[in-house]
Amino acid sequence: MTLNYTLKGHGAPVLLLHPVGSSLSFMEPLADLLSQHHQVMSMDLRGHGQSPRLSVDDEQLMDLDDFAKDVHDTLAHAQFPPCAVVGFSFGGMIAQSLAYLYPQDVSALIPCACPCTLSDELRIITAKRGTDAKHHGMGAIIEATMERWFTPAFRATEGHLAIEEHLLSAHPGGWVHGWNAISKIHQLPRLPHIKQPTLCIAGEVDLSSPIEVVGQIANNIPQAKLEVVAGAPHMLFMEQPHKVADLIKAFLK
Repeated sequence: MTLNYTLKGHGAPVLLLHPVGSSLSFMEPLADLLSQHHQVMSMDLRGHGQSPRLSVDDEQLMDLDDFAKDVHDTLAHAQFPPCAVVGFSFGGMIAQSLAYLYPQDVSALIPCACPCTLSDELRIITAKRGTDAKHHGMGAIIEATMERWFTPAFRATEGHLAIEEHLLSAHPGGWVHGWNAISKIHQLPRLPHIKQPTLCIAGEVDLSSPIEVVGQIANNIPQAKLEVVAGAPHMLFMEQPHKVADLIKAFLK
């Protein structure tokens, strides 16, 4: 599997992995900032953007390790690793799999706004986000998703509309497979075995992955650091790209 990707800039390589339902296009403001000092690869995960589609009717849905295998194959094809891997939300969960399964690919790990495991109750809620879209269409999940992802102030400026329109127009396969994979996440036992330098980034007002959730990753990877972006929600890379880029650049430097 070779995924769609873009490259920009020069310097030490950095990979950006986007949230579920998104695409590399929403990573571009951050990629522009990081490419001033790095060569940045932005990648469409399978079922997203211009990468191959996924069917909502597949009997066996993908898990996080399957998505990580796609990323590994694409990195090898592009001769891009080892690279720093920056993943947001779903992308951060995949980044954890990549660092554990393919440590040779990852020179540094930066998981942002994501968990490493879920309670049984949250697994049920999370899986339902995928099945609701499968049975009732993407319109059924839009309002609740926008409330979880963005601050009211950002929504008041209509900054969320581009991704809302993207979700409504995109093929739902990536969303369905993605939420199934998220509902099964259990990276916690793997984290002590991750040896790469790690920076975990949390949004101060993230409703989906609060500070303590992201902090659990930092607490279980040896010598990992945790940084909190003040006033930032789940989609912190969209609302505060400059602050996120500054943290990443400082860490990698």
